[in-house]
Order: sequence, then C-alpha cells, then structure tokens
Amino acid sequence: MCRLGQMFFLILYALAAAIWLVGTFGWFGVTRDPLSGVYLIMLGMPWALLVDAFSEPFWPAASALAPALNLAAIALVCRLVRRKAA
Repeated sequence: MCRLGQMFFLILYALAAAIWLVGTFGWFGVTRDPLSGVYLIMLGMPWALLVDAFSEPFWPAASALAPALNLAAIALVCRLVRRKAA
C-alpha cells in the first residue's frame, strides 16, 4: 500500500512538472502562463514556503524540486514502516 502511495505521488509530480514546463515555455502552441507552476507549489508544501530563502533566479528551480523532498520523506516513512513490520 505504501509503494502505491509513492507511485501515485510520483505520477502527480511528473504531471505537475509537465504542466509547468508546457505552460512556462509555451510548448505545443500553448499560451505562456506564469501560474502553470501552481501544482508544483501545492505538491511541495511546506518546503515551497522556504523558496524565498534562495536568490530570485533560483526560485523556479527550487519550486520545481520542492515536491522531491516530499517524495523522499514518503519513501523514508515507507522504509521505516516496512522495517518495523518485518
């Protein structure tokens, strides 16, 4: 069940990153939209709140990588639960 949760979050992360890239760079004829990264911010909470600690040129990259911290936390919790169950 834990592995399923990890995969679900990973799929959501990949979709949010794809929406961000398409909206930011205007791929496939889509109009550029500065709010296309909002899904990455939601998936990256609470780490997305710390993006302001970086200098402004790094904000997009930090916002895009914030969900990876949550994915790592989910993986760590799953590993600890599996170890405790065994």
